[in-house]
Amino acid sequence: MKKISYQTVLRFLKEYSLMLLGAALYAFAWVSIIESADGIGGGASGLALLIQYAIGLPMGIGFFVINAILILLAMLIIGIKFGGKTIYCIIAISVSMSFLKEVLPPDILGLANDKLLSSILGGILSGVGVSLCFMQGGSTGGTDIVAMIINKYRAISYGKVVMMTDCTIIGCSWFIYRNNPDIANPLAMIIYGFVMVTTFGYSVDLILAGNRQSSQFFIFSKNHFQEIAHRITSELGRGVTIIDGIGAYTQATSKMLFVVCYKTEMNRILRIIREIDPHAFISVGNVMGVYGQGFVKLENANSIIATDDEKAVKKPKKLKS
Repeated sequence: MKKISYQTVLRFLKEYSLMLLGAALYAFAWVSIIESADGIGGGASGLALLIQYAIGLPMGIGFFVINAILILLAMLIIGIKFGGKTIYCIIAISVSMSFLKEVLPPDILGLANDKLLSSILGGILSGVGVSLCFMQGGSTGGTDIVAMIINKYRAISYGKVVMMTDCTIIGCSWFIYRNNPDIANPLAMIIYGFVMVTTFGYSVDLILAGNRQSSQFFIFSKNHFQEIAHRITSELGRGVTIIDGIGAYTQATSKMLFVVCYKTEMNRILRIIREIDPHAFISVGNVMGVYGQGFVKLENANSIIATDDEKAVKKPKKLKS
């Protein structure tokens, strides 16, 4: 029997505690901010809120039922087995929505009359909550599952699936708002819904990619590449790769420096180059993430490495022709 280490237990507790915190924050944003302002949004939560407006089914229960149906469909159609973290996040969000609805007074922040601020703040907090789940390898289901099912038959990008799903849900809210005497301007509420979705998406991108935003430099300096490389290595502690190059037109050989750094270090590298060789040719590009020594540890790269859920995916077997 394999012995479980102390570090493994701590990592397990940390991951699931952070996912629970993310689920609670996500639920708070929807229950206490978006719902209290009669707002709307996208994804499974937006659909659950739309159903609550229409027939009174509590959002927490609706969120769970929607994801349960989607998971069942995905398992039947494409044979996917969902990992424990996805199931955990879905249950945690559903329970948190129901619990917060019972224990917190409505409009606890007093933002019900400020629809725009509610949309923005709700989008930010829900984005932070989802990001906490994502960073620990979890998933909140919803649109992710819809994208998997659609891609079984049509090659449509994840971004387009999200956009189409959110637009459909928010657009359908028109039929609810127009029959609600408390809503003076249904069109404005739909616009606020798109503001919420935009803010949510930006918040998720900022957290997941922003903390790893990096830049890569290609530096061409004919006579001073060694000195530039030495300064960057000694002053910033960044590795520099010297690459041999040949000009396609002149056929002249040259040396090119390749450097990857955090965005906060860009100005220091540019200053070093400017001091040594003002005539150097420099190409700078943005990098979504850098993993390895000196950057994010590879085992923490949840966004690109197979997570608990991805490892549990069972691809459907291809029939032999």
